[in-house]
Amino acid sequence: MSIQHVIAELTTLLGQRVSRSKSDLDIHGQSETHFPLTPPDVVVYPENTEEVSRIVKICANHRCPLIGWGIGSSLEGQAQALHGGVCVDFTRMNKIISIHQADMDVVLQPGVTREALNDELRATGLFFPVDPGANATLGGMASTRASGTTTVRYGSMRHNVLALEVVTANGDIIRTGSRARKSSSGYDLTGLFVGAEGTLGLITELTLRLQGQPEAIASAVCAFRDISGAVAAVIDTIQMGLPMARIELMDTSSVIAVNAYSGSDLAETPHLLLEFHGSEAGVAEQSQTFGEIAAEHGGSGFEWATKSEDRNALWAMRHNAYHAIKAARPGVRAVVTDVCVPISNLAEVITETCLDLERSGIDAPLVGHVGDGNFHTSLMFGDDAELEAILAASHRMVKRALAYGGTATGEHGVGQGKLRYMQEEHGAAWGVMGLIKQALDPDNIMNPGKLVPPRN
Repeated sequence: MSIQHVIAELTTLLGQRVSRSKSDLDIHGQSETHFPLTPPDVVVYPENTEEVSRIVKICANHRCPLIGWGIGSSLEGQAQALHGGVCVDFTRMNKIISIHQADMDVVLQPGVTREALNDELRATGLFFPVDPGANATLGGMASTRASGTTTVRYGSMRHNVLALEVVTANGDIIRTGSRARKSSSGYDLTGLFVGAEGTLGLITELTLRLQGQPEAIASAVCAFRDISGAVAAVIDTIQMGLPMARIELMDTSSVIAVNAYSGSDLAETPHLLLEFHGSEAGVAEQSQTFGEIAAEHGGSGFEWATKSEDRNALWAMRHNAYHAIKAARPGVRAVVTDVCVPISNLAEVITETCLDLERSGIDAPLVGHVGDGNFHTSLMFGDDAELEAILAASHRMVKRALAYGGTATGEHGVGQGKLRYMQEEHGAAWGVMGLIKQALDPDNIMNPGKLVPPRN
């Protein structure tokens, strides 16, 4: 590969939309967590699918690596240029192409962020429900099969992407799926590219399923004496079939950090944050039923929020938990864990995890999308010795989740961070993933070093 020849051809195509400035390269080489700076050789800013296709063809001719970039909010190093090459930044591909209000779907470019989409949808009575917390791009969210606080009701990106336009490793432009709500026609290529983390192609257009704005929304926060009581309430709620829109856990350490960061005054005990969507009568009934369940498990101090500004403040507090935890130890970095287990095993796994961390002397605030059996700990480190200890603790968490029939990653994806667990979790199926990669990307130029078995 001659990167200079690649850059020359890209500059002819894109002109000033090719950048080699150190600041630009560093921005596109950083990670939200503990991975070291790994910048690409060059960053390009396409504006349409045809330009992406021509970029890929240039790189394919020179066997030059390509990495897609949304806003860089991924947590497992998915967008880092491990082998150098070209970073394709989709910032300029941020147009909402068409909104089909009657069919409740939208067609858009990958650089549109979820907040920008929902702002545009306000007048239609529709909204896009997947909420990972960060204001990520929809293309990045599809590539990592993102989920978040509302997944317990509305599903992850896997459930909300109807169709895609993708540029494959040879520069071809293909379309997968359609705007129809179901199909039995051929392989599910849409499902293949959702969660592929850019290792099979670059997403250049998405068709997404939308939801109607509920008539009534009520949010609440509820304190518990201990985590086991909070988790037991969650399990009973899910098993009863109560249609929660969100049900989130914060442990005592997380609550203390959030209080300091957001100026809130929650009692310094574990809390559940929850939200109900539906009709006025339905929300009232659901709220009452959950209150009865919570009381059986030691829940108290309900604080309800029905005004939009109060609800927004509540969920901003939850979404800012990671930043609040980091602010409690200025200058540190974090390893954010992401295991997910069957909900019936959630209490055991959380209890064992907390005991393990306590024995190890690691202060690791815990939050979780517990309605899905998914929880996170933020393992903070200030030096290499601390990093070694918390990586060992993170490893034990993953092994524990796998032993209980769970997964190494509930929503953050594989990237480079969870690569070591793929063989144990998937067995021979991981090799099948490698065969698919080989078939679609024989020269291994699409985000190499991530997700699939390393090439010999």
